[in-house]
Amino acid sequence: MAGFTDILEFLQRFPIQKALTNKHLVFRSHIKHFLENAEYDEANKTINYVVSLNGENKPVIITEQLVREVINFPDDEDSPSKFPEIMVKGCLLRMGYSGDLNKANYLKAHFPRVYKFLIHSVVSALSHRKGGYDALRDYQMNMVVALVLNKKYNFSHIVFHYMVENITSKSKTWVYPRFVQMILDHAYPELERDEQNDLLVQYHMDNESLKQLSRYHLKHPEPKIKVEFFGFIKDKDYQDPDPVNHQNWRNEEEMKEAGYTDELKILQSFKDTRNEWFVKEEKKRKSKKTTPQVQTEEGFSSQPKKRQKKNVETMLVDEPDEAEPVTNVEGNQESDIDEMLKNIDYELDAD
Repeated sequence: MAGFTDILEFLQRFPIQKALTNKHLVFRSHIKHFLENAEYDEANKTINYVVSLNGENKPVIITEQLVREVINFPDDEDSPSKFPEIMVKGCLLRMGYSGDLNKANYLKAHFPRVYKFLIHSVVSALSHRKGGYDALRDYQMNMVVALVLNKKYNFSHIVFHYMVENITSKSKTWVYPRFVQMILDHAYPELERDEQNDLLVQYHMDNESLKQLSRYHLKHPEPKIKVEFFGFIKDKDYQDPDPVNHQNWRNEEEMKEAGYTDELKILQSFKDTRNEWFVKEEKKRKSKKTTPQVQTEEGFSSQPKKRQKKNVETMLVDEPDEAEPVTNVEGNQESDIDEMLKNIDYELDAD
């Protein structure tokens, strides 16, 4: 644990403890049946599913609120699911991020060792993908910032959003199997379980994974930036200084007042970025023969990137739209993180 002990106290008072640490038993047949039979009701914003219990069909109606209640997320329907880009990048700088801030993907390897532990925990537990744990997506960066700055964040919305996206996809992935099982067991605790033959084995943090986290890849050496704890990590009584205007916190005066003076100098050098990002709300499949369209939102351009003028702000890349097929998660999980990093490097090079 050398190099990680300072972050443990913070992890022990995480507001999302259940989502991060609950080792709920997951059953393959339950998840497989859910993926094959669950349907999304767009009009009522619900995931509808039926389980068989003692020979009778029983309904399971999943909503964002149910996700919130079962997984104990400390949010509500009014909590934001995105922060201004300048806020997030400023926070990443204070965390000692040494990578390129204008890249679409943010690599865990570019953080100091102590923050690698924190980010690995969040990404592993809350990612809607079953692999690729070294690259942070936009919503994952927002999650980390929310935890570090003790800000309200709609974790429930993110989880429900990607559950819906998965079951409405033609090619389904084993997304959030632990959360799905927790919801099913919450609805019907007496569901039949076969712990001998039906368990979906999940991997947890161990000494080997800690050793891997403490190392740095040859392509991504350890950052030499000296960092200090701040915000909620440093002070357990730390309160969000701007809990209401989370969307408007972006001007220079507010950054200076919040202690982001040095980071502001770097942020002012941003090129070809825009002030906000967003979590993809609709699944849009892209064809290689068509030009991707930027999702329309207030203040955003709806024109293809190649037709925009040079100085017009561009869109940050969100999750790839190609979904992975349903596979046996047990057989696909890599125990060798070095091998996984090689795969990630290949994916990034391909992008």
